[in-house]
Amino acid sequence: MLILLGVFKMGGLVKFIPYTIVIGFTAGIAVTIASGQIGDFFGLSPDFSQPVEFLGKTYTKMPGDFIGKIAVYVFSMHTINWYSFAMSVICLAIIFLWPKITNRIPGSLVVIILATLANLLLSRFFNLHTDIINDRYVIPSSLPKPTLPSLSVSTIVTVFPTACSIAVLAAIESLLSAVVADGMIGTKHDSNTELIGQGIGNILSPLFGGLPATGAIARTATNIKNGGRTPIAGIVHALVLLVIVVFLGKYVVYIPMAALAAVLINVAWNMAGIPAVKALLKGQKSDICVLAVTFLITVFVDLTVAIAVGLGFAAFFFIKKMIDVSEMQTRQGAFASGIKGSGNDEQIVIPDGVLVYEIDGPLFFGTVRKFELAVEQAGVAYRVLIIRMRNTIYLDAGGIRALEQCKQACDRKKITIIISGIHTQPYMLMEKMGMCDALGKENIFDNITDALKRAEEVSNQKAKK
Repeated sequence: MLILLGVFKMGGLVKFIPYTIVIGFTAGIAVTIASGQIGDFFGLSPDFSQPVEFLGKTYTKMPGDFIGKIAVYVFSMHTINWYSFAMSVICLAIIFLWPKITNRIPGSLVVIILATLANLLLSRFFNLHTDIINDRYVIPSSLPKPTLPSLSVSTIVTVFPTACSIAVLAAIESLLSAVVADGMIGTKHDSNTELIGQGIGNILSPLFGGLPATGAIARTATNIKNGGRTPIAGIVHALVLLVIVVFLGKYVVYIPMAALAAVLINVAWNMAGIPAVKALLKGQKSDICVLAVTFLITVFVDLTVAIAVGLGFAAFFFIKKMIDVSEMQTRQGAFASGIKGSGNDEQIVIPDGVLVYEIDGPLFFGTVRKFELAVEQAGVAYRVLIIRMRNTIYLDAGGIRALEQCKQACDRKKITIIISGIHTQPYMLMEKMGMCDALGKENIFDNITDALKRAEEVSNQKAKK
């Protein structure tokens, strides 16, 4: 999916996903990550020999949903390991305070090393215990052999919706990281090349047991602050990880889970984007609604559903805003024409028997009713109707249908319709759908002056009849 996005030059379009959805989705993911670390942070040991019941559900193992996890953690608080909890708190404090000492060495790396050494000493001399990686996982001391996954139609159908969400998230996160990097070092990235490269990497990674990977804003910013400016920084990063896996794997197994929980909670805190959320909460209600809906669905339902619903809400509010800002005005006699506040207004005199109807905003399915009501409520006798479209830069099929209905009503009353100030997109659509021929191309003008001259001619001819 990522490769196809890049090949078909869709990299730029990914950036059009509303900012509120990105923030809400990312904050939701942060809460999900943090909630998954509560058990290790407090050193909890859930006992499922007696099933946990909550809100009508029975849990016999650690659930994957947010509410289930919280329920299990609450019912397991009596198993808290105070040694693990103390280690987590100290590690988290060091991570937050370390940047005041230096930014050259990541605080998370310092915490992992110190926590591992401290736990080895404390467990040996004071018989204190906290879970380490070796208690949960088997860490290989060499790179895994590449293996092809077993694919089937049922598997593809099952993972497809989630794969779409991950692909979109990966594209958004990586391209946002690239934009941040551009701002920091004054360069300009190629969005499509970025997506293609990321897609290739994510096809090869699973062959070795890897998970989907993206560019990350936190790592990118840290990299640049420490002098990274070119792809060489990424290559060095990969080589360092290779050395750790091949040569240091036997030491990694001693890392305490409490320390890792502290690191991941710090990651979640940085991901949450608290300043951005606070800024959005001071904004308009529609943005707050999209943010809240995306966040809540990400946390309590599913990240796949969150993106779809968030986009739906954002689209709904955008359409409503376009309807609200659109205005329909009817004019007769003399009026001032020009851009508000520009100082170049000119007085325009409308001939007798002519009505000028101005559309201020897009004419699409959402504003059609406004158009119809304004024409119906004009309540005056006229022989020519000028529809002024100088501020209408967008027209859709609903708008064309409204124009057709307006023409039919005018034909019954023997009223001629003249179009003034039409833009390229509306004109091209009207041309394709035959509306220009129906109105008569002699009745379509790009300025009000010529339209008024034509209107006066038509009105005088009808008056003589």
